[in-house]
Amino acid sequence: MRVVSLHPDVLVATSAVWQTTCTIVRGPVDGDDSAGAEGPDAAEAFVIDSPVLPQELEVLPSLLAQAGFPFTGLLATHGDWDHLLGRLAFGADAPLGVCETTAARLAGEPGAAARALREFDLEWYVDRAAPLGLGSVQALPVPGHVDLGDRTLELHPTGGHTADGMAVWIPWARVLVAGDHLSPVELPMFSPGGSRSAYLATLARLRPLVEQADHVVPGHGAVLDGVRALAILREDVAYLQDGTLPLARRDAAQLKVHARNQQHEAL
Repeated sequence: MRVVSLHPDVLVATSAVWQTTCTIVRGPVDGDDSAGAEGPDAAEAFVIDSPVLPQELEVLPSLLAQAGFPFTGLLATHGDWDHLLGRLAFGADAPLGVCETTAARLAGEPGAAARALREFDLEWYVDRAAPLGLGSVQALPVPGHVDLGDRTLELHPTGGHTADGMAVWIPWARVLVAGDHLSPVELPMFSPGGSRSAYLATLARLRPLVEQADHVVPGHGAVLDGVRALAILREDVAYLQDGTLPLARRDAAQLKVHARNQQHEAL
């Protein structure tokens, strides 16, 4: 797992599997935009999404402690299983906030995330100490806000990849956590409940945030600066509108994604 600092209050850990990203954000209470806060002056820290492998999840609590990010709770951008593993790192009682559409999805698909994780582990011979148990989650109104120390995170609705989801804008750090959108390694991908029209609407909604961002964290792939993220957004719009495959995303794996997208649209 690779960890980079985007801002004194923002860390991003990238899993060795699928380049899945986990964003850790701290809410300072001292009013300092430039240096962050440590120890008692840092009120809260949220972990957004999750890495995948057991050893990566195991080190997350110590990573936060060493960096001076006091753990408060978990956020997940959407209900795909590889973004919901924070409870395996911080315990079954760790607060988990999701948007209302994700809460409805998880309630309507009880056990689906745990089954998908088991299938992944069986395929790749991964041993885990415990199964995934989501239990109760906190449904957050989106669009909306979540307080973090003396700061506020903005929650913006997303859709198209799945039927549920949210992006998280960290205004004082100018960081956008985009969920499974704006990936430099994946084409726009339709899962059950996703659609071309909803995906295009999400990109239009995210564009003003991308234009303000210093960094954009996709659900999968390297962190992007604002200029590169805007280029990815334009490529994704072109792909969704007329099927133009981006030059950097024409490998065999993405051609399979493209074929699945076509099948999804046909259905």
